[in-house]
Amino acid sequence: MESMFFLLLLVSSSMCAENYSYLGTGTSLAVCQPDTCALLSDVAAMREKLIAATQTKLKLEQNLSDMMQKMTTIEADLKSYKSQAEELWKINKAQDEQLKTLTDVSTATTSKMAFSAALGVSVGPFQQDTALKYQRILTNIGSGYNPATGIFTARVRGVYYFRYTMYNNNAGQPNSVVSLMMNSQKLVSTWDTVGNDNHDSATNAAVVQLEAGDSVFVQLWASRVLYDDGLYYNTFSGFLLFTL
Repeated sequence: MESMFFLLLLVSSSMCAENYSYLGTGTSLAVCQPDTCALLSDVAAMREKLIAATQTKLKLEQNLSDMMQKMTTIEADLKSYKSQAEELWKINKAQDEQLKTLTDVSTATTSKMAFSAALGVSVGPFQQDTALKYQRILTNIGSGYNPATGIFTARVRGVYYFRYTMYNNNAGQPNSVVSLMMNSQKLVSTWDTVGNDNHDSATNAAVVQLEAGDSVFVQLWASRVLYDDGLYYNTFSGFLLFTL
């Protein structure tokens, strides 16, 4: 099309510039046909517009090519991100399975709790209420009982059974009072402070619901005493019945 414009421009220019004898001496086509030069101007303007349109088209094609390259790059990145996401999902799934296994093992371990301990020595009197430290460990599955403090600490939320035995002073006026404690609360007690007899034992027990971290222990009241020796008359025992 551009070649046709050039050809039209060339012919029209010749027609404007040349003289024609049959029109008379000195008479030009421009004089006889004034629209020809205007047509040439229009053609030249159209040619400029065509050149500009062609350049715009080339720019648009280049921009489109650049955009296609960017889209190709983005598509490749998306595939890479998708692959990474799938790999992370697999890793997270594997970690979840490992965590579940560890949780199951931990639950199975902490759900098995039982202990039994004996005193073995006489204690008291003390100026204040004192937790009894049963030093001889007979059983301590789950390590809930601490002989250094005499305190059992619940590892899991559940229902527990506790029992203790008290042996009063071996001679003289009875003077023994003991309580089973949950944190700072007295649950049950045994009492022997009257009468002329000795060599008496007393036992009490309780079933209680504990939260993880709750403490249970046996407390000797202030100014009271217990007798014990190598035959272990005073004991403290407990175990988890079931979790909640």
